[in-house]
Amino acid sequence: MELGTKRLSEGQVEEAVELFEKSIAVKPTAEGHTFRGWALSYLGRLDEATEDCKQAIQLDPDFGNPYNDIGVYLMQKSQLDEAIPWLERAKLAKRYEPRHFPYSNLGSIYERKGRWREAMRSTKKPCASSPTTSPR
Repeated sequence: MELGTKRLSEGQVEEAVELFEKSIAVKPTAEGHTFRGWALSYLGRLDEATEDCKQAIQLDPDFGNPYNDIGVYLMQKSQLDEAIPWLERAKLAKRYEPRHFPYSNLGSIYERKGRWREAMRSTKKPCASSPTTSPR
């Protein structure tokens, strides 16, 4: 998985997909399916990416990343209303990092829909509830 994410960050998307597929073949995990979906999304294969995320959710319903990712793929397809419930589920996930992504994605949806107050609330919420950290 680590090599797959490295290849993806280097822009070697096809190779990353292959590496994630090998990882899933050895041991199917929610993370493996989510990362393969993420790589497939770079290739514009959003329906396949969504299916990977749904498989990830079946393996680990507490893992929040695939919920957020499905929301993002729906946003990319301009299916904003359909994206909202997925992003809301990501906010509630027990295991999810970075926690602020679904909030900012919801804020983007509400902004695109002209729902300014909801957009502001969505983007302020994670900042208000995040623990304070010291600068590095």
